[in-house]
Amino acid sequence: MSMKIGNIPEKVNKYFNVLPDKDDEQEITAQISNGVSFRGANLWVLIFAIFIASLGLNINSTAVIIGAMLISPLMGPIIGMGLAVGINDLNLLKRSAKNYGVATLISVLTATIYFLITPLSEVQSELLARTSPTLYDVLIAFCGGAAGIIALSTGGKGNIIPGVAIATALMPPLCTAGFGLATGHWGYFLGAFYLFFINTVFIALATYGGVRLLQFKQTSEKDTKARRIMTALVVLAMIPAIFLTVKIVHQSVLDNNVNSFIKSELQQFGTQIISNNVDKDSLRLRVVAVGKEITEAHQLRAKSRMQFYGLDGYQLSVIQGSYPDSLISGNSENSPMTTSRENAHQQLINLSAQVSELNDQLAEYTRYESLSKEVRAEMSSLFPQVNSLSISRVAEIHSDTSTVSYHVVAIVGMSNAKQFSKAEAYKMREWLQTRIRTDSLVLVESEN
Repeated sequence: MSMKIGNIPEKVNKYFNVLPDKDDEQEITAQISNGVSFRGANLWVLIFAIFIASLGLNINSTAVIIGAMLISPLMGPIIGMGLAVGINDLNLLKRSAKNYGVATLISVLTATIYFLITPLSEVQSELLARTSPTLYDVLIAFCGGAAGIIALSTGGKGNIIPGVAIATALMPPLCTAGFGLATGHWGYFLGAFYLFFINTVFIALATYGGVRLLQFKQTSEKDTKARRIMTALVVLAMIPAIFLTVKIVHQSVLDNNVNSFIKSELQQFGTQIISNNVDKDSLRLRVVAVGKEITEAHQLRAKSRMQFYGLDGYQLSVIQGSYPDSLISGNSENSPMTTSRENAHQQLINLSAQVSELNDQLAEYTRYESLSKEVRAEMSSLFPQVNSLSISRVAEIHSDTSTVSYHVVAIVGMSNAKQFSKAEAYKMREWLQTRIRTDSLVLVESEN
């Protein structure tokens, strides 16, 4: 039994060891180094990709944005920086960093020019999604960088590199930064550039880890100066990234705690939570709800349990949907605006009911026009003496009670030579009543 347990690490290593799949190291390094440069065709591809991505963000088209990310060469210098740090190649690091700066500057300028000349100025959801990075963006960038370097270093390239380019989404943040510059929204610019920076650092970090895992040879093992410079650069890049990541983690944890609290403590049948807002400065959680009222007792019970969701010290403020003006003034009493809205809403309900009723009546009347044609075709074989048929719905008003009752009237045109007997008339009436599916049928015979 002990021998079997002792073999587990060996078996795990057999499955997860990537060294046997590693390609020629010199070819890998040369391939990554060639992808670092931005000049000539590579630069034009980047510019056109930025234009395409900006168009996609402008018209809110996910497909166009994905297409731009597929043709973008932005991954090259980022992976180059990670490789340079991993193999202690100071020259490659300098070249990668220089081209990374050039590519970033050209990308932002290109996007800025596009958003300055485009007639579409509305902020779309795809663009807004690139202004506030989350912990998931950090994880995606790190995992994408790791997958990228492993794919480049082994024979399993396939569709991995395009997939990494799409998943890490380097281009949309740069385009959003250009939008921020073009429109003067500095919040968009800083948020988007912040996301691009996070993606860059963690893709490069994952690349560095992959290079170490794959045991790439060091190009300047004895060059302590180069290693010190590269270590300093990594530390300088990582310090703000770590700070921002910690901030993202705290925000993600707070958001999850708030969502769990609202779902478990405030959600109830008949009530819909529209939105929530956390004010960290005043330690206040504001929740907007519509539908069934959340009672004071329910709110007090929820407040007493906030500490179990990491919200100890926060004040709960529930804005009920029955007082729409409270969203603006904070006053929870009814106002003329609220009353006017309620009256208008009730009028719309009444009008909708009337329209629906009129449509039903119209459909009921027009139904018999097409039904007459269908029944007339069937009657020709059952009652040959019938020349014509007219079916309609009539209203009968009773003078004594003023009530209204509805009947279906079938007017049958007969030839002079072939009159109905009482038995035939009864038979026809019964057949018509069954065929038309009505409880009250009046049969009228007329001569043609």
